[in-house]
Amino acid sequence: MTWKAGESVVDHLSREGRSRNMAAIRAKDTKPELALRTALRMQKATGYRVHLKSLPGRPDLTFTRWRVAIFVDGAFWHGHPDHIRPSAADYWQAKIARTQERDRAANAALRADGWTVLRYWDFEIRQQLDEIVSEIMTALQASGWRPRSESVLEAY
Repeated sequence: MTWKAGESVVDHLSREGRSRNMAAIRAKDTKPELALRTALRMQKATGYRVHLKSLPGRPDLTFTRWRVAIFVDGAFWHGHPDHIRPSAADYWQAKIARTQERDRAANAALRADGWTVLRYWDFEIRQQLDEIVSEIMTALQASGWRPRSESVLEAY
């Protein structure tokens, strides 16, 4: 079966049921994203912006001063090879392919503008949070980031 724009896709849920399911899927503040933000705050890596609309791809975390953009990608929605079945409906394959193309375009636009782009799968954050935080801290330090000194923090 080949899906074409404008055609309906066979679904076991009603239109309203599918709408409820899709509306319940978070685009921001997901558990992996919140875990990453918490871990970065513990390392005193604060000062980031969340979902900055003015940047291509709207990164999940953006350290604007140091030009580091971080994305947390859902394995299904962004097409991790282990989470996509070849038998998936053509509709989903096309949808995920468009998402991957947008990801590549956002990466290229950010890098062309001098940004360091880091992308992580949601399951990687759950499994390897410490390693990912270390990688982000290394990228920040390479961009000139330094943690605030304790005396500066005590002044607040």
